[in-house]
Amino acid sequence: MITVGVGASTGVSAAEVLAAVDAVLPPAASAVRLATLDTRAHEPGLREAAARRGWPLVGHPAAVLARVRVPSPSPRVAAAVGTASVAEAAALLEGGALAVPKTVHGRVTVAVGTSG
Repeated sequence: MITVGVGASTGVSAAEVLAAVDAVLPPAASAVRLATLDTRAHEPGLREAAARRGWPLVGHPAAVLARVRVPSPSPRVAAAVGTASVAEAAALLEGGALAVPKTVHGRVTVAVGTSG
């Protein structure tokens, strides 16, 4: 299973999300899910992006994501949403091992986690 952790600005579009995901998703990825902050999981752009590809979308509370050790924490993100990482923490929490560290694409940050 591949988990793409997604951090996004409010009002992000499905096209923006999918462009960011496609930039980091390994070729021929089949079993994919998106994971994010629980409050962002309700964003129409994230929901639409997941629906277009038939991927599940899961959201996690900031307190849960804050407990995940990540290689690239951000004090700015911590101040804004209550956890120093959304994309990497969500990818690691749901995916096991970090295959692609956080990568910023415009208003979307993505990271890829993989599990057996």
